Amino acid sequence: MKIVLDTNVFLSGLASPGGIPGKILAAWDNHSFELVFSEFQLAETARVLAYPRIRKILKWDENRIQEFIRQLCLRVEIVDISDIEVEVPTDPDDSPILASLIAAKADFLISGDKDLLALRDIYPIETPAEFAGRL
Repeated sequence: MKIVLDTNVFLSGLASPGGIPGKILAAWDNHSFELVFSEFQLAETARVLAYPRIRKILKWDENRIQEFIRQLCLRVEIVDISDIEVEVPTDPDDSPILASLIAAKADFLISGDKDLLALRDIYPIETPAEFAGRL
């Protein structure tokens, strides 16, 4: 099964391993599904991990962040979204995440974002709690 995790869900799983997003990341770590990222998501993840508040929560320095991103690139399927023309009408900033779902032909996009969840009748999008129930 191929899954796209919204960047917020992925980062929440790192910051709170005991929560639902953390349970999802643990399932990925145990090879329960394949995780798909786009270059956009990789860059967004690296950028957010460098925020002082996030670095403090994770207790990661710059070297740990860079190593994590390198390892992440080896563990996820990276898809090219440059040819995907899709837009999230209520929040165009979410469009690259939706494009990742389409480019990967993924089974699900996991997100808590209301703008993405509003498209559930068109695309296979689930909340973290819904997806965790499948694990």
